[in-house]
Amino acid sequence: MNMRIARLLLVLLLLHSCKSASYFVVRHAEKETTTSMGSDVPLSEEGKERAEALKDQLMHKHIRSIYSTNFLRTRSTAQPLAKALNLSIQIYEPLDTSLVKLLRNRKENILIVGHSNTVNNIVNTLIGSKVIPGDLADNEYGDLFVVKRRGRHYSFDKKHFGK
Repeated sequence: MNMRIARLLLVLLLLHSCKSASYFVVRHAEKETTTSMGSDVPLSEEGKERAEALKDQLMHKHIRSIYSTNFLRTRSTAQPLAKALNLSIQIYEPLDTSLVKLLRNRKENILIVGHSNTVNNIVNTLIGSKVIPGDLADNEYGDLFVVKRRGRHYSFDKKHFGK
């Protein structure tokens, strides 16, 4: 009996020690194109709807951290989910890959909102290989890139959110 308990405890310890996490990486939702605000433009109405769809899709994925660049369109894409989960949005620099390398060691589910020219680098750095060959197209919105880590093994899946 004691041997069974010891084995069970060992199995539980091993399961607990496995690093498990999911990283949900998206480009910001559609931005307003008729504004003269320079490079920090808000989301369009369609973009606001897509941000709500992102919230609906990730609401029950046990997200514990949300990262966004400090642009209005990326923060606004993350905001509905952050508000629903009562999480603050952590700001990162768009071209700083050191953050992504640090996030690889986290044992939690994370949303990262980026840009058409950064999403590929984020996903490729997380998974450790080139699964997205280049920048996203200017009109490419709604892709949800999911990188899952189980121990030292990574998997990649591309999904869609919004209409």
